[in-house]
Amino acid sequence: MRVPTAAITAGSLIGGWQIARRTGIRPLGGAVLAAGGILAGREWARRTGPVTTGALVATYLGAFALSHPLARRIGPWPSVIAVSAVTAAVSYAAADRR
Repeated sequence: MRVPTAAITAGSLIGGWQIARRTGIRPLGGAVLAAGGILAGREWARRTGPVTTGALVATYLGAFALSHPLARRIGPWPSVIAVSAVTAAVSYAAADRR
């Protein structure tokens, strides 16, 4: 069974943020983010080449990093939704659609 990496990336970005926000334990949210990244990264490595996998990992990590300054401009919830949607779309286009 193929795991949809678009769902993994969006779910782990949103889920990690919600867990960190609700528990107040940021490392716990980071653990969710890391688990999602590892799971998606393994799937990307199976489905694509190393260059595409590297680009997808960079997109995932970049989305996490970008969500912080973006949250100051548009708010945390819209920021997390925006970066999750972009990451999911890129994951789908580069790995899941095949």
